[in-house]
Order: sequence, then C-alpha cells, then structure tokens
Amino acid sequence: MNNIFKGKTVLVTGGTGSIGSELVRQALISNARAVRVLSRDENKQYDLLEKLGHSKKLRMFIGDIRDKDRLDLAFRGADIVLHAAAMKHVPFCEYNPFEAVKTNIIGSQNVIEVALKNNVEKVIAISTDKATRPQNVMGVSKLMMEKLFTNANFYAGSSCTKFSCVRFGNVAWARGSVLPLWKRQADLEKRIKVTNGDMTRFFMSIEEACKLVIESLTIAQGGEIFIFKMPAVRLIEMAEMFVKKYYPKKNIKIKLTGIRSGEKMHEELFCTDDGSEEIFENSRMFIIAPKKEARGSLKSKVSRYPGFKKIASDINLSSKGSIDIKKIRAII
Repeated sequence: MNNIFKGKTVLVTGGTGSIGSELVRQALISNARAVRVLSRDENKQYDLLEKLGHSKKLRMFIGDIRDKDRLDLAFRGADIVLHAAAMKHVPFCEYNPFEAVKTNIIGSQNVIEVALKNNVEKVIAISTDKATRPQNVMGVSKLMMEKLFTNANFYAGSSCTKFSCVRFGNVAWARGSVLPLWKRQADLEKRIKVTNGDMTRFFMSIEEACKLVIESLTIAQGGEIFIFKMPAVRLIEMAEMFVKKYYPKKNIKIKLTGIRSGEKMHEELFCTDDGSEEIFENSRMFIIAPKKEARGSLKSKVSRYPGFKKIASDINLSSKGSIDIKKIRAII
C-alpha cells in the first residue's frame, strides 16, 4: 500500500476517539508532516498527547465541527481530512434528535464547505451500517451525512477536493461498544446484558477499521462508499464467548433486557434493490461507486478500480446471513 500520509498535513476530526486516535497514530508513524487533532474534550486530548509521547508533529485543536469558523482555522493548509467526529450512540440520538442533526448533518456539511474553501486534497468520512435502510435517528443522520459527502463531489467547482465515505459495522473494544460495556457490567454486577437473543451485528477490530480508512483513502476517486467485509454474530453467542474467554472461573449471568428504542434486529452492509449503483469487490472490501448518471458530473471521471471486480448490484448483505463465529472469536 502506498504511504498516503508521507509529507502530508493530516487532520482528524474526533481525533481522540477510538478510531480517530488510532488514525492519528498511523499518520504519525507514516511520516506525515503534521497531524492535527480536532475534538471537544481537552482531557482526552492531553491523554492522547501523553500516549503519543508529545510528538512535535501533533497539533491539538479544541473545537467542534458545529463551529464553522473554528473548522476554517483548523483546515488551513491541510492535505487530508479524516472525519470521525459524530454522535454515535443510538439511544442518545433517539432522545436528542436535533443534537444528532446539528453534529452528524450540519457539522458534516461544515466539514465539506471548509474543505472546499481550503482546497483539501481528500476527505474521508466515517459512517455506519446503520445508515442502510435506517430505522433510528442515528442511522438517518449518518445516511444524510453519506449523501452530503458523496454528492459534494458534483459541486466542487474549481476545488480539487475529493470526498468519499467508509461504512463500518460495530468496532470491537471501541469506546462505547458492547465489549467494554460488558466488562464493566461483569465486574460490577456479575452479569452482562443482551437486548435480544436473536439480534445479530457485524463486527470488526479497531485495527481493521483503520486499515479500511487508509486503503480507501489511497484508492478513492470521489463519491464512493467503501465497506469492509466483516463477519457477523448473534449477540447472545458473542456474550457466551466473552464470558468463557474473560471470566472462565466466575459465574457471570447473561440477562435479556429487550430491544431498545430505535434498534434493529439485524443490520445490512448495503442494499441496492434497484440495481442503479455499480458495486465492486476484492477479498477485503466492497466499493459502491457513484451512480452512472452522476459520473459525468464528476470533475475527474471515476475509473475502474484495479484489483476489484464488478458484482451484481441488486443484492443485499445482512448480518443475519453473515455469521462467522471463528472470525468473531479472534476479534473479541
């Protein structure tokens, strides 16, 4: 893989999160010229500075993507932007919907406009499988974010900026994911909670998630959605594996609590029932390319992707049919 970060100024929004901080680390070890972190929490920023040895290449920006003027200052001279800042928790988005709109939609549009103004080379936004046929506020806001980013390529004007998205499933051991939550529950309550025994989810590791972002950044031509090929699991089976692995000699119970507001029983990586989009794949990922009628609007026409083959576009990929216990066991 080409060293896309070498000699570049890289900015990571939400750069103190689980994914964001690993992307910051990867940019540093890949000899970026400078790495900027934009986030709201000064304590997390200081913790990241300590973790990364107070690297002289790090630039810490306290700020919010809702604040366009602050974004403009942070983006000046940036070559690459990785947009990881978001409201990600389904229940919080469900009960605070306009806050999700202000961050995930309006904040993302701010990122787009400021990137265009500052002629950033490439911008990759991090999305979620919950954007596929969304049934909750978080998924709807992330779907809107995807639409904003993929369509931003059509009105870039004289700017050279290219915008693309990556779509994740659940990221194991990321802050706010189910595994650290189960660990806290097991340690404090001697039981872990699962909403429904038949619920399934896609999972990937933090390392795999970051590799997907970097690989997507390398091959992005503008307007794509990149999707990692992830295994899925029934959450009850994952809970049983978790207890067996981390608490083999303790009597940790599993309690079913019922589906929370906005949750789906199964997730989908993509659904293109009308066959209007071109989909490519290799052994690691899928690429949903810009729609045919939109390709002529792109400043640099999207070409084929070396090493990828075109597949049927009128297919769906659900977590219900993608169970792979062996791969999940390696992730947890």
